[in-house]
Amino acid sequence: MANLETSLKEAMAIEGAIGVALVDYGSGMALGTLGDGGELDLNVAAAGNTDVVRAKMRAMEHLNLLDNEIEDILVSLTSQYHLLRPLTTQGGRGLFLFLALNRGRANLAMARHQLKRIETALEI
Repeated sequence: MANLETSLKEAMAIEGAIGVALVDYGSGMALGTLGDGGELDLNVAAAGNTDVVRAKMRAMEHLNLLDNEIEDILVSLTSQYHLLRPLTTQGGRGLFLFLALNRGRANLAMARHQLKRIETALEI
């Protein structure tokens, strides 16, 4: 099990990482962030991506896909990838990890794999 600070540091060690945040999708507030902030305001990204997570949750409900869980949501931009990974642990319900990656430097498959490992180990 890892605490929040350790988990954010591990996420920033992912190749191409720009910034990471743990976000409460009920309020849109970032509970923790790490990154230089030069390329991306992580608090604004947290609040904006909360709407993405909420919309997907509503869509799943309308499609009657309640027996499924979101593993992650990928937003592909021309220069970045944004990965949103809802926490599945009991203490993590209502939270998601947001990871911004430099598209030219990141290995998307490896980043997804590593973020899953970080999410599983994160202790809230």
